[in-house]
Formats: sequence, C-alpha cells, structure tokens
Amino acid sequence: MKNFKKQYPTLNQYTYLNTAASGLLSEAVFEYRQEQDLDFLISGSVFKDQQGKILTGVREAVGRFFNCAPNRVALTPNFSYGFNTLMEGVEKSKKVLLFKNDYPSVNWAVESREFEVCYADIDENLENNVAEVVEKERPDIFAFSLVQWINGIIIDLEFLKELKSKYPEMLLFGDGTQYCGTEEFDFEASGLDVLGASTYKWMNAGYGNAFFLFKDHMEDKILPRSLGFNSLQGKYKPHEGSLIGKFEPGHQDTLNFGSLKVAIEEVEKIGIDKIAEQVQSLASEAKSLFEEHDLLEEAVLKRKIHSSIFNIKGGDAVFQKLKNNQIVCSQRGEGIRVSFHYFNTSEDIKKLLKVIK
Repeated sequence: MKNFKKQYPTLNQYTYLNTAASGLLSEAVFEYRQEQDLDFLISGSVFKDQQGKILTGVREAVGRFFNCAPNRVALTPNFSYGFNTLMEGVEKSKKVLLFKNDYPSVNWAVESREFEVCYADIDENLENNVAEVVEKERPDIFAFSLVQWINGIIIDLEFLKELKSKYPEMLLFGDGTQYCGTEEFDFEASGLDVLGASTYKWMNAGYGNAFFLFKDHMEDKILPRSLGFNSLQGKYKPHEGSLIGKFEPGHQDTLNFGSLKVAIEEVEKIGIDKIAEQVQSLASEAKSLFEEHDLLEEAVLKRKIHSSIFNIKGGDAVFQKLKNNQIVCSQRGEGIRVSFHYFNTSEDIKKLLKVIK
C-alpha cells in the first residue's frame, strides 16, 4: 500500500503498533474538526440548526458501511454508554453468557446488574467452549467481544451464524471495538442481533463517538428507559419510543460524530478490501515471526484464525526498551500488546523484533 505518513503525521516520529489502544488522527479528520469549530465560533446557533442534517449523514454513512438500515443505527458517545443502556433495557430474569476475562466494559455492565451469569473460557477451543456452555446452560443472551483485547483472539464469525441458526431465540450482543474497520462486515447477514463499537481505534475516528446496530426484531426485545428531547428528534426517529432514540436522549456532538463520517469516507477511498488484505498480511507475517522467536502463548499459536493484535512475551525492561526506540505499544496482561493496522508495514515488524533481540 502507499505511504501513509502524510495522512497520519504520528507515523513520522513513531513506529506505531498501538491501534488496539488508540487509533490515529488523520489529516482529513483533523481538518474537518477545525472547520466545525470555526463554523460554531462564527455562527453560534445558526450552526446548531444544521445538527439534524449532520447526524443524519453520519447515521447513513454507518449504515452504508456496515449494511444496516439507518433507522436502526444509534449514535452514542462511547461503547460503554451504549452497552449499559442496552443491558438496562433487558429483563433482569435473563441468563447471560460471557467470556471469562473479556473486556471490562462488556463484563462489568452485565455483572453489575441482577442477571444470572455463566462463562466460557478464552483459549484455542473458544468456539467449542461456547457451544458446550450454551448447550448446558441455555443462556438467553451471549454478550462478547469479537476480538479479545489482551491477546487478539478473534471469534469465528461463521460459528456465530451457525450458533444463531441452532439457537434462534438466544440474542447475540457483539462488541466490535477491536474489530470494526479491519475488514468488511455485513451486519444484516451476520449472526449478531446487536453490534456496538467505539470508533477511536480501528476506525481512526477520534474520541467521543460510537455506534450501535440493531436487527429489526430488537424493537420488541429490549426496553431501555433513557429518554430526552433528542430521543424524538431527527429523520430516523419518527415516533415516541423509537429504539435508537432511547440511546440518544440528549444533544449529540456533531464535532465527534461528524469525525466518524469523515473517517468512514477515508476508509471507502482506500477500499475496505485493500485494508483487510494489508491487515491480514501483516497479521500472518507477524504471527509466523513471533512463533519463530517463541513470543506467543500456546492458545494463539493453535488458532487457525487470528486478528492483527498480539500479546508477546516481555516485561518492564523490554517495554522500556521499545519506548526508548520510539516503538509505541502497550503493556497488557502478562506481556506486551502490539497491533498492526493498514498503515503499518513489514518494516515495522522487523524493527520490533530487532529491538527485542
């Protein structure tokens, strides 16, 4: 792919292997944000009057990108806000299946409420673990991250479709924060009933924006109580009790949500197919080299599919050495998490290994 250092200036000073923690701000998104603030500065409420049009455009862009009707796209400030709203609308008598040690914003939102909870292990047999627990416990809901935040293990999307086909009454709630933006995803054709994601990571949209997608039948499955003036405002919220309106009770930030639209347009210019090809190529190369240097846990090595997030062996000294060499990554779990997006290159992987060795 082309050199992205002009589009993402951060790449001029760092080897950036930390998209799993925070995506980069592009020149295009930055310029949009400057223009938005300038318009507000000189126009005040005249600018605010355009809010509905801006948010409609964002909703339509998200729906187009993930194949979901715009009237089933809710815009929230982050995943945690939206997911808590979702779980607050679920009857407390329901049983929920979680992964042990899944991302806290998923598990805590469930565990802090009165649901009966059961768990599946995250290891090389992840799909079989889920199937066995579902068969035994018959949960009403399975809530999970599509990609695990610590080690990058990704759940098989075909397995989810098969699971939904076998247990059609069980609702599947997915967190796509560590997934959305890495490859094409057709929500309508997926096994998910709900997909939520913060977009400051792999979508490179900046902070303060997230989305939730709903299948049609979810209108009758959950009853969130959130309500505000904005719950009834906008092209796609025509009636009181609108499901997406329950997720948008107050004024929306057009600066942040507009940034998401610009970020989506950036991805569309490059092509999500080209992005997926680069991400998968880097993930394959990294996994092979990390295996060669004995840097990965057994569960990851045994998986046939994997994301571009890896947790490699190394303690404080190695992490500090990477920082000293301008390699940006994160300490997570018992190792060092590195992650590769489409603006990364094979040279980034080689530099990482050179510094470690």
